Amino acid sequence: MKKYISIIFTFAFLLIFHSGFSQSKVDPQNLTELVNSEDFSFRAERATPTNYDVINIMNSMPNSTSTRILDLSGSNYSIDLRKDKLEVTLPYFGRVFNPTYGNTSQNSYRFTSKDFTVTKSQGKKGKWIVKIKVNDQSTVDEIIIEVFKNGKAYTSIRSNDRQPISYDGFISKNEVEKEKL
Repeated sequence: MKKYISIIFTFAFLLIFHSGFSQSKVDPQNLTELVNSEDFSFRAERATPTNYDVINIMNSMPNSTSTRILDLSGSNYSIDLRKDKLEVTLPYFGRVFNPTYGNTSQNSYRFTSKDFTVTKSQGKKGKWIVKIKVNDQSTVDEIIIEVFKNGKAYTSIRSNDRQPISYDGFISKNEVEKEKL
């Protein structure tokens, strides 16, 4: 009996220890200022495709897990939002309904937009919802970024010619751009 009690106490200690280090990465006040400034970057860590063909292929690979989440950590996939410019560099996994044959540069989300509108709203428990309506791209209709109070973010992209896809990651402050000479 004493053995079980010590195991339970050890488990409880580890649970409390783990929850103490999984607190917020970003101060909530700084997060509010970051979202209100409309000058931040979303860094993607994972992609979640919705196409079951992609999921079945991922599950059939040797040494793969049976999840439908693709690890993007270590890559430089991001959405950079600035007052006058939106830069999107994200991979796409799924079905494209109007493909451009021979042009592989349009297989992912890689574009720069100067004509977009941003709407922000704060939900329950400090969660922000940032909706970006892109007007000068024919393939992307809307980008929705849900920012949680610890700096983690969930992004979904609604497209005109593709199945939806979502990304998990975090937001951070944009780096200062160097002027090109």
